[in-house]
Amino acid sequence: MRVVIVTESFPPDINGVSHCALQTARQLVARGHEPLVVAPATAAGVDAAADPLSPCPVVRVPSLPLPGYPQVRVALPSRRLAAALSAHQADLVHLASPFVLGARGMAAATRKHLPTVAVYQTDIGGYARTYMGRGEATAWRRIRAVHAAADRTLAPSTAALTDLVAHGVPRVRMWPRGVDTDRFRPTLRDPALRRELAPDGELIIGYVGRLAPEKHVELLAQACGLDGVRVVVVGDGPSAGALRTALPGATLLGRRTGDELARIFASLDVFVHTGPLETFCQTVQEAMASGVPVIAPAVGGPLDLVVPGRTGILVPPGDAAAVRDAVWVMAADPELRAAYGAAGRAAVRGRTWDAIGDQLIAHYEEVLAERTAVAA
Repeated sequence: MRVVIVTESFPPDINGVSHCALQTARQLVARGHEPLVVAPATAAGVDAAADPLSPCPVVRVPSLPLPGYPQVRVALPSRRLAAALSAHQADLVHLASPFVLGARGMAAATRKHLPTVAVYQTDIGGYARTYMGRGEATAWRRIRAVHAAADRTLAPSTAALTDLVAHGVPRVRMWPRGVDTDRFRPTLRDPALRRELAPDGELIIGYVGRLAPEKHVELLAQACGLDGVRVVVVGDGPSAGALRTALPGATLLGRRTGDELARIFASLDVFVHTGPLETFCQTVQEAMASGVPVIAPAVGGPLDLVVPGRTGILVPPGDAAAVRDAVWVMAADPELRAAYGAAGRAAVRGRTWDAIGDQLIAHYEEVLAERTAVAA
């Protein structure tokens, strides 16, 4: 099968869309399929023919940094997209979080009568509300227009599927995300790293992700004031400077990736996610794979991942006091932490990218079969 993956983000970017697009390409290659990725050009101008992290060819289209958030690149109109679809002789077009480049990809695929699978990943409406204080309805109109043109839309969680259906998006099915349970594992817990992060033996509470307004990492401020607790923040983004002031006593490690990140995850005592706009929340799943109990907001993707009283604690979104109290409950009960961590690891053991890749291929095959049946 020849598949063109049109994605709004791709490595070296670090975010959920980029990671999922990379894993999709890897899964296709591993099964003998022939993917091609089309993505915005990076700030460094990575050579399209030599993307070091990609398992397949990548076509980069011109892009500009998003004002106020330069880590995000926005694709400009380009003939390279349509040319790539033709040159690759695509059987199907996979649209990863389509909004700008993906919307153009949908239009190009429609003109060429190619089947399309659109993967919903980003709560653009919530981002519009967070950054502009308006525009949520406009964002959803665009989301609906793009996804309604797809043969199938894949939602990563029950909450995301419900939102899509409520906003009039048809033909929505579930497709969750995988996790690398070999990389993220409890045996990577590192006493030396723990002594470095918490020299007085404090309980280590960690957040991993972008440092941006929509993540509300400042909700950890009250937890910073708890006796015997050390807050560790991993990631970068436009809020990094403000968080150094907002989180007194916290350790900000900046961006970490790969095996180093896995070692940090496993060395935490509790993982806390604070953002309310997650359509899935991959870092929660990585914490669970690492055997770490989770505190997360009771909204969006975490509702499918965290089972209260078994793998972690869900708190009201935006409630700093609830986050603090949940941390205190975890801090006071090491047996509870151990039980939640073990149950979390068990819950995600079968959610490998290989298993999730099988589900994706099944969606592709169903879409192609439906197209064939209509043509007949």
